[in-house]
Amino acid sequence: MSSTIRTTQFSILDRSRTREGHPEAAALQDTVALARQAEQLGYHRFWVSEHHSVPGVAGSAPTVLAAAVASATSTIRVGTGGVMLPNHRPLVVAEQFGVLESLFPGRIDMGLGRSVGFTDGIRRALGTDKDATADFGEQLDELLGYFTGAQTAHPQVHARPAEGLRLPAFVLATGAGARVAAEAGLALVIGDVRGREKMLDAIDSYRAAFRPSALWPRPHVVISGTVAVAGTTEAARRLLVPEARALAHSRTHGVFPPLRPAGAASGGERMTERERGFYEDAMRGHVHGTEEEVAEALGVLLERSRADEVLVTTSTYEREALIESYERLARVAGLVGRG
Repeated sequence: MSSTIRTTQFSILDRSRTREGHPEAAALQDTVALARQAEQLGYHRFWVSEHHSVPGVAGSAPTVLAAAVASATSTIRVGTGGVMLPNHRPLVVAEQFGVLESLFPGRIDMGLGRSVGFTDGIRRALGTDKDATADFGEQLDELLGYFTGAQTAHPQVHARPAEGLRLPAFVLATGAGARVAAEAGLALVIGDVRGREKMLDAIDSYRAAFRPSALWPRPHVVISGTVAVAGTTEAARRLLVPEARALAHSRTHGVFPPLRPAGAASGGERMTERERGFYEDAMRGHVHGTEEEVAEALGVLLERSRADEVLVTTSTYEREALIESYERLARVAGLVGRG
């Protein structure tokens, strides 16, 4: 087993995936319950995500859900993976994180992304458009300026209670995100690990272009992706099936559905040839297997990427199996008792 695993921080991003036959409220309650378990297992951070008008995802208001998670836990860091800045005004985002940091001092992470809604209708409802990502750098500067009191977009405006607070900021690397993170001197969150060579190239570029900042004096890389651990390789692979099947369905039907049990989701006779292609592609490249197999795969990945953290984003229908996977991964990484 690589010693690098035992010195790397491991964290969880939960997207509050809905499950067939269960109400959306259950997905949010499951997220809060998982955060408590993650804290007990020794995970470093627990993040929640932002999705709008997606039938299979209940996580639509990340700062609200982060408040619930922080209230239900006491030591684990809590944040967003991430707030999609093009969907919001920087002042409002600063105020929301200012409130979170004031209520839970020293535990809040501000993870920021540059994605916009998936469809024209969602983008219109959010008051944005496809081109909004082009302004991400300016939005980020304004947002960070509200915390330092140095923003110039609206000189007479002050974000309260954000001004003067200092909390870690991360940029989710989609497209030009890695370059923006480097220029702003922020931590980089990059995934998924399936596109291995592209990911490694982006990390190298980020480190080369990094400009030290008050928040991050040196580059900080968080790699993000699915990690599934079980007693057998096949059992771990089955954990991947519900999410892969949902992704294949979305690519062919235009709707991202709730997760279904692996047995119901894997029947080849229920898929068209095109859908089967998307399904098989979605099943490839993830880190999964027994504890020994996952330890070996993660060791290679960490040695090559020199990442500081791993952010695990696994989703599956069976909650008990998901929790067991995180328990096994915590053993692989030696999280409990690290201090």
